[in-house]
Amino acid sequence: MASQKIKVGVVGFGISAKVFHLPFITTLPDHFELASILQRKGDEAKAAYPQARIVRTLEEMLSGNAIDLVVITTPNDTHFPYTKKALEAGKHVVLEKPFANTTEEAKALVEIASRSGKVLSVYQNRRYVSDFRTIKEILDRQLLGDIHEFEAHYDRYRAEARPTAWREAPLPGSGILYDLGAHIIDQALYFFGMPAHITADIRLQRPHARVDDFFNIWLDYGFNKVILHAGMLIREPGPRYMVHGTQGSFIKYGEDPQEARLRAGDLPVGEDWGKEPENIYGLLHTEKDGKIIKERYPSLKGSYADYYLDLYESIVHEKPVRQTAAHGYNTIRMIELAEQSSHEKRTIPCTGLMDVEYI
Repeated sequence: MASQKIKVGVVGFGISAKVFHLPFITTLPDHFELASILQRKGDEAKAAYPQARIVRTLEEMLSGNAIDLVVITTPNDTHFPYTKKALEAGKHVVLEKPFANTTEEAKALVEIASRSGKVLSVYQNRRYVSDFRTIKEILDRQLLGDIHEFEAHYDRYRAEARPTAWREAPLPGSGILYDLGAHIIDQALYFFGMPAHITADIRLQRPHARVDDFFNIWLDYGFNKVILHAGMLIREPGPRYMVHGTQGSFIKYGEDPQEARLRAGDLPVGEDWGKEPENIYGLLHTEKDGKIIKERYPSLKGSYADYYLDLYESIVHEKPVRQTAAHGYNTIRMIELAEQSSHEKRTIPCTGLMDVEYI
């Protein structure tokens, strides 16, 4: 018996759609069918995906039964209204991070999704990268003992302004905390659950900056301390992750190769997809069975495609959703708490988070 195909409509045709979503929807033909793309102007989408129906409005995409799943990749100020409309039209929804611009919007989406009976999933693709998967394995195997410090960096170097970039304009949901912070905050909550307190320093470092382009966040878990950092003036980055436990440490440099390959136009196919080169394997220095071990720990392969395969299982076979609306809410709540902490220049308790499982 042939498997059920999910008919997909993609809202937007920018970098997010072209790099992070369409390559996976179209290379999983047994699971998904690209039915429609919303591109308000131009014919680029039609040229690239002639099999898809090109629409100019969300209402046109949502009308009828042509699609089952809506993938929203448009700017942050559209996330709440577009998701609300799609859920109320009886569609499943994938929503790009950040999930919403405020906790009020995020909570409303959680409630709307619950009433609709449809799947609403936030696209946290950084759970499907090599370093995240490798660290998860190391933590699951307890190779470092009890963790007392976890540090994650999402650093870049871009000193110049990008006047046309909406993420650098003073708009709701703009800035590096909403953009990159959403990734590593989600990872911290996945690995360690809800912290007790937060201390944050959020800044505008570049002379032309109109929104935050630097943050340093400390999350207090009691014995364990989590440090999250991102900046736009880091020409020579240090380790991407440093994880220290009572028995040892894991230090990881380098970047999962998927995004660079996708931006270069590669399709996510082949046995080597998502495989890191050995020269950026992380260093494991620990003690096991009374023996000191200091060696390169082989990186697990990353695969953004697994996000869509997990989503398929949730929609078709009703398996638990791995990136839920409540997860999205918690990330936005943490962002707002970080902003409050930085503004007040003090440590504050982490209140108002949803008690939900991360799987």
